[in-house]
Amino acid sequence: MKHLLFAEDRDICLHKFEDSHQFNGAIVPPTYSNTLFIYPSFEKLADANSHKHDHYVYSRGMNPTVDLVEKKLAALERGEQCKTFSSGMAAITAAVFNSIKGGDHVLVVSNIYSTTLKLLKYLQKFHVEHSVVYSTDLREIEQAIRPNTTLMYLESPTDLYLRLIDLKALANLAKTKSIRTIIDNTWATPLFQKPLTLGIDIVVHSASKYLGGHSDVMAGAIIASKSIIETIFSEEYLLHGAILVPDEATKLLKGLRTLPLRMKVHEENAYKVAAFLEGHEQVKSVHYPGLPTHPDYELGQKQMYGYSGLLTFEIYSSAFERVAQVINRVKVFQIGVSWGSFESLISAPNYGTNLESLRQEHINPGLIRLIVGQGDAGELIEDLDQALR
Repeated sequence: MKHLLFAEDRDICLHKFEDSHQFNGAIVPPTYSNTLFIYPSFEKLADANSHKHDHYVYSRGMNPTVDLVEKKLAALERGEQCKTFSSGMAAITAAVFNSIKGGDHVLVVSNIYSTTLKLLKYLQKFHVEHSVVYSTDLREIEQAIRPNTTLMYLESPTDLYLRLIDLKALANLAKTKSIRTIIDNTWATPLFQKPLTLGIDIVVHSASKYLGGHSDVMAGAIIASKSIIETIFSEEYLLHGAILVPDEATKLLKGLRTLPLRMKVHEENAYKVAAFLEGHEQVKSVHYPGLPTHPDYELGQKQMYGYSGLLTFEIYSSAFERVAQVINRVKVFQIGVSWGSFESLISAPNYGTNLESLRQEHINPGLIRLIVGQGDAGELIEDLDQALR
């Protein structure tokens, strides 16, 4: 089953929805960088303008290059439709705005991206409440639901600690209480996890990460049912204006070509690095759901098809100076934010000035984040070993 899914996804990434004959035989689809599209009569323009979701009128709405990428992403996630945005946060903001109104409560399940949490705090000025249940246990999640809860927002694996949430059980719980669910699926990619098939309502991605894969594109995506995407298109997409431009869509299309090949390498390298760290005397614990010792390993085998290259580990000291010492000693890993590309990166949530916020978010100051890239796993392991020692 896993092999069949992978083969289908590979075909989507390579050539599905493309017809080189309509591009005069060009093997690479052209980039439609024009801002507007003309029509043979005003009647046809008027009709197209009344159905902007299905017609090319103005590139702030629909564009052929962007449309092709969206069709591929929707197919990869097994969703009905997709809308792409100028960044992952633009996509997340649109998905959240579409799902709430004043007086609503958003339940955040366990650790999520810190900027998404800041967005929810910002929404308090519009009388939208939120709370975080720092657990992946379904009973504790259910107990945290309020009468005005209309949205559950989650990441699985969760941010930093990479715990897994039973997506099917969570989706079933949410549906019985008429609560919409949004998941950030950036870590797993559509290749390794398909939340929509498990009942989740909306999937969001920072396409700047694995989907782009080369640290040269800034993009975001929302995949959901046709009805949800149509309301997002007419409201949050057209009104906010945070569109994916055609040139960026072309880069994203090129990134998708190699996504299946790249993810195999990320998975293989990350497992080797995680297994090494698990046995290192300077490492307190390792967080990577691909390890058989991970507390949610069995759940992952049921609802995931693979594991990506982002992992975290904890050292025994929580002092900023010791965390910085380990990071500054690396020679092959590079120090930087973001992830999902060819390079290997190292960073930490402990900046030396944010200990109180780390405590509030249940994050150990001694935690270090690794992004395992496309390099040689042996070199990466040697680099970590000398940095830790």
